[in-house]
Amino acid sequence: MKTDMGVIATNHREITLYYNAETQKGMQTLAYLQSSSKKVQDIDLSKTKVTGTQWTEIAKRLGKSIKALINTQHPNFKKEYGSSQDLQSDEDWLKILVNNPAVVTQPILLHHNKAVQIDTPSEALVFLKDDESSKL
Repeated sequence: MKTDMGVIATNHREITLYYNAETQKGMQTLAYLQSSSKKVQDIDLSKTKVTGTQWTEIAKRLGKSIKALINTQHPNFKKEYGSSQDLQSDEDWLKILVNNPAVVTQPILLHHNKAVQIDTPSEALVFLKDDESSKL
């Protein structure tokens, strides 16, 4: 039972996690998800390139701008752009995400037609409920 909202197909029985394996928050979130019986598709941003189209769709599902997905305090961002946050367009911000995914603010979880940025790994537990009792 696939639901295509764009280029990223999601399924109510599968959770997709975009995370960075080089971060503690990303690894802890993945561990929570993998401890469940749900199927988890994990996309490690440090190894897998996500396209601009996919980032655009993720931002849209989250109801956020591309810029809101970027941690402008991240050392990689500061090294490349200094303290500048006045890039001209969404396209500029998108290029940053595509070329330097380490600057993503936090893990992003997609489930069925929902998307959420994970602030604390335990937030992922909400997505692990039984399909019938889940409000997602």
